[in-house]
Amino acid sequence: MPNPTILRTSLLALLCGTLLGACAATPAGPREDAPPLATIATLDLPRYMGTWYEIAKYPNRFQKHCAGDTRAQYSLQPGGGVQVINRCRRADGSLDEAVGSARQLGDDTSPRLQVRFAPRWLSFLPFVWGNYWVVDLAPDYQLAAVSEPKREYLWILSRTATVPPAAYAALLERLAYQGFDLSKLTLTAQGQ
Repeated sequence: MPNPTILRTSLLALLCGTLLGACAATPAGPREDAPPLATIATLDLPRYMGTWYEIAKYPNRFQKHCAGDTRAQYSLQPGGGVQVINRCRRADGSLDEAVGSARQLGDDTSPRLQVRFAPRWLSFLPFVWGNYWVVDLAPDYQLAAVSEPKREYLWILSRTATVPPAAYAALLERLAYQGFDLSKLTLTAQGQ
């Protein structure tokens, strides 16, 4: 039987190397004239729970295998925290699923969260957590935009698989005002 200490050390070294390599290949940042990223004022976390369909995103390395039908399911966990289940359809028609956890930063109305998809036993490491900032949210909690402080990632999410064109255009205008490069957005195919 392999030595568990050696296995853990090897896995940790592999994870660190992978994360360092991923950091070196991060996408370009925001427009040079962009102000610091602002979030929404408050978030009613229980109301935010449920299914969100990905309408558009900045392309990223961890979703490169997704061809469409991308959605996230958020659910509150006993004792705090949020379970995150991300699903998408691959080009070959198979489904891909990633299960993670999220935690709210600050008070219970903070729109700043962190998400991790690394194993729970690695959750003490700060670099396994990624920022998940709600930067725009419709008053009826039907349309949202999520990013992180450097604006390297952006997701537009909706409670439905399609968004009325006027609502989408208004959201894009607000995101442009926030300093996002809208030319980097790619639409996500959603089946009916």
